[in-house]
Amino acid sequence: MQAVVKMPHIKINIEGDIPENLISVLKEDFGDNVLITEDPDDEYIDVFETKWYKKIKEKTSPGDSIKIYRELHNMTQKELGEKLGEMPRQTISNMECGLRSISLKTAKKLADLFDVPVDRFV
Repeated sequence: MQAVVKMPHIKINIEGDIPENLISVLKEDFGDNVLITEDPDDEYIDVFETKWYKKIKEKTSPGDSIKIYRELHNMTQKELGEKLGEMPRQTISNMECGLRSISLKTAKKLADLFDVPVDRFV
């Protein structure tokens, strides 16, 4: 009696920084069939030096930065106002829309809160 088992071709592509423990699990399960390659065409660049970033930065106002960081931290305008010292929601809204300037004191509080340089908000 003969038993034939056909195993389907399995191809798993993982790109980026692959943790060593994941590689060891793959090697344990698939043995020598694991092929790890480095793409010689991969070139890392500093995004802050690109034309794209510089163009975006020119168009981003301090109010835009407040909104971006507030949303990244899943905060409402009211919550941000409370964290800044009982600042009304409308004041936060006016700063985000560019209707109200951001004081240096407030910019420093925002920088500390979001752990970014103060120049993002001035």
